[in-house]
Amino acid sequence: MENPHRTTHHQRSGAPAPVPANSAPRASAQGDGFAALPLIDQLQRALAHEGYATPTPIQAQAIPPLLAGKDLFGVAQTGTGKTAAFLLPLMQHLVQVKRMPSRGRPRSLILAPTRELAAQIGERIDAYGRYLNLTHTVIYGGVGQRPQEQALTRGMDIVVATPGRLLDLMQQGFAKLDNVEVFVLDEADRMLDMGFIPDIKKVIATLPRERQSLFFSATMAPEVVALARTLVRDPVHIEIEPEKPTVDRIAQKLMFVDKDHKDELLVRLMRETGMDKVIVFTQMKHVANKVAQKLNASGISAAPIHGNKSQAAREQALAGFRSGKVRALVATDIAARGIDVEAITHVVNYDLPTEPETYVHRIGRTARAGAQGDAISFCCGNEKEYLREIERLIRRPIPVDTNQPFHSERARNATGADARPEPRQQRGGGQRYGARPRGQTKRGLQGRRR
Repeated sequence: MENPHRTTHHQRSGAPAPVPANSAPRASAQGDGFAALPLIDQLQRALAHEGYATPTPIQAQAIPPLLAGKDLFGVAQTGTGKTAAFLLPLMQHLVQVKRMPSRGRPRSLILAPTRELAAQIGERIDAYGRYLNLTHTVIYGGVGQRPQEQALTRGMDIVVATPGRLLDLMQQGFAKLDNVEVFVLDEADRMLDMGFIPDIKKVIATLPRERQSLFFSATMAPEVVALARTLVRDPVHIEIEPEKPTVDRIAQKLMFVDKDHKDELLVRLMRETGMDKVIVFTQMKHVANKVAQKLNASGISAAPIHGNKSQAAREQALAGFRSGKVRALVATDIAARGIDVEAITHVVNYDLPTEPETYVHRIGRTARAGAQGDAISFCCGNEKEYLREIERLIRRPIPVDTNQPFHSERARNATGADARPEPRQQRGGGQRYGARPRGQTKRGLQGRRR
């Protein structure tokens, strides 16, 4: 259940004033630290409190033009520091343009594709705003709506929301977006994958023409670029590719295994020392449930996390994983999006991803902040096509472990029809790995509520 959060130590006063244009940081700003960026003292103090020393590339490149009021089109993935890159200028704008939020009319809006990412952004607002006097609330489905209605009615400086619940509240008259000064669309590519684009267009249609717009995506897919053109005007374009060096810090290992032996192999691996905090990725929700059940039955603490789980169940699983009570978090890609957990020792690809970029994103979770990491990928014969695409992207073969007890030469040597993915008609209407047609969920036309 979300409640608005207010930080203190700064008083609201005065009439609206324009945000002053800020000069770009020195060329060595990234090396000189955050002090080289033109951020107000309250934000600098909060960053120091959080232990932030050096801005990431996207922070160093994005913060100055955003402080100057420019629109932005950023190509960056989770883990690059993009949340701070857009939150810090947004919060500085709200402080410098001294204006009280009206009832039901937030001053800024951040759209995120999943509950987890929205909640994470809310946590970062708390952290960066500890010395400010700004209000915010996080809005998503799966929880009671009444506290969200009350928060909006009180007036919020910042609203973080998933599209479905926000549209529900707008249609019921609890939220109007005609006072939004800054609009952020985060992870637009995931919005596209999850069928949210029609909802997003409805939201954009209600925004005022005069606003600052920030658009972030991990890819430059044509549909994503087309959406960006409707949103940003004369934007600064920043493209960050963090995963390539991250891959170099990860010990990758490939294990050819027949499908029927995946569970046994995973249990055997988890019983080895060193696999203390593991994310296991599956393609399907029911497979995540099955794998978690198998691990628990084998005495290995595990919890599944996916879109069919209630918000309370998701939060409980994450809390257990962060504390170490749960050793293995078994996740689908969408559910894992936005989850940032420190000190993950291993990533296991129980199923290879259908998109090679997803492989890089998955394994990068175990090598954060310069740390080393381990990534183990299972590959059945009918996943060889995905393996080829992954190795083409990372420009190297993944080392094969032929000594593991369930090594399958049949899977390793699969060619032709045996190497192609299984037909997906039985799992998802012809879509790969059960993906639904864009814009459609199992709840049909009433779906897309996250």
